[in-house]
Amino acid sequence: MEDRKDLLRLVTAGSIDDGKSTLIGRMLYEAKGIYKDQIASIEKIAKNQGDDEIDLSLLVDGLKSEREQGITIDVAYRYFSTMKRKFIIADSPGHVQYTRNMVTAASTADLAVILIDARNGVLEQTKRHSFITTLLDIPHILVVVNKMDLVDYSREVFENIKEDYLEFASRLEVHDIQAMPISALKGDMVVEKGDNMKWFDGRTFLQYLENINIISDRNLIDFRFSVQTVIRPNLDFRGYAGRIESGVIKVGNDMAVLPSGKKSHVKSIVTYDGKLEEAFTPQSVILALEDEIDISKGDMLVRQRNVPEMSSVFEAEICWMTEEPMLEGGRYLIKHTSNIVPAILKELRYKIDINTLHREDSRELGLNDMGRVIIKTQKPIMFDPYTRNHATGSFIVIDELTNTTAGAGIIWYPSGELPEEE
Repeated sequence: MEDRKDLLRLVTAGSIDDGKSTLIGRMLYEAKGIYKDQIASIEKIAKNQGDDEIDLSLLVDGLKSEREQGITIDVAYRYFSTMKRKFIIADSPGHVQYTRNMVTAASTADLAVILIDARNGVLEQTKRHSFITTLLDIPHILVVVNKMDLVDYSREVFENIKEDYLEFASRLEVHDIQAMPISALKGDMVVEKGDNMKWFDGRTFLQYLENINIISDRNLIDFRFSVQTVIRPNLDFRGYAGRIESGVIKVGNDMAVLPSGKKSHVKSIVTYDGKLEEAFTPQSVILALEDEIDISKGDMLVRQRNVPEMSSVFEAEICWMTEEPMLEGGRYLIKHTSNIVPAILKELRYKIDINTLHREDSRELGLNDMGRVIIKTQKPIMFDPYTRNHATGSFIVIDELTNTTAGAGIIWYPSGELPEEE
């Protein structure tokens, strides 16, 4: 039963002290998603501090330094499951200077949970996180107005905040926005509805997470398989191992190898548990082809009539993640699918003010800055625009001297399709 459950990846974001960690802690506590020794640990902390109630946020804020400061300074991941679904929760920090952590946490999310303090309403950090959410093309946003107990569970307060948020979000491309009021501290609308907000007829937080439909968000059309390694256990078998980034493949399907353009058909699909007649994203498999073709790590297997873009020049959105600034004309390494290629930042078109969404002229990107750039790689890479395919439309930037991850990017346009002005 556990293996058959689908997986929901969600990221929580908001300003400092909006109650993200408390919300997740409350849900884990009431949904019986934590161990007894964890409860005993936070009960001991409460007793030592002389508190009458346990601090459920400590179930998420795992680092000692976080606890001492009372803030989340890194992305905390939590895994749990209910009878209906499995979950991976990424609780990202609220500080402006940790924007890069938010980008990391949101990069694989199906759903973004944007928390708003009912006393404060929509803040700049709310807008910042919402912009990043839409930039990363997360298909679903759940706006959670927390701390309703501190505004006497006022329906008017909730409706005003909801209206303010939707007005801002109208400037962004958002597929699906829902809003709900909760009190993470008291437990209202987290797992059980409670008696304080009977005027809200929607689902509870956990009910929403269990029932949101994400199957239709997957790209099952464009088959993309980036080769990780070549498997040659004996003279009679040659296979290509990797993960199906998107799409579906069946034995007998036609196949094209990029960048060479060689063609063949799928002979077999092999996994640890045996052979399959069909496989789909995000499975990791070994593909064997009918013909002997020279294929190596970094090559991409696709259907013959459905191929990605192939270019050495593309336009992308970059979030910079290191103290050393990204400079126009700078040399870096780009890791894209299973490829690592040298690249040059050919042009920094503009830097984005995430709070106002305005564009600023600049020749460099500093820590946590975001901007639109044109990148030239030493050899062509195979990609799709990020809005069509997250797996082949994203990449990371590596400092070639220190080998550290310096930035993350998403591809918008290949060479020859750059718009003159947006």
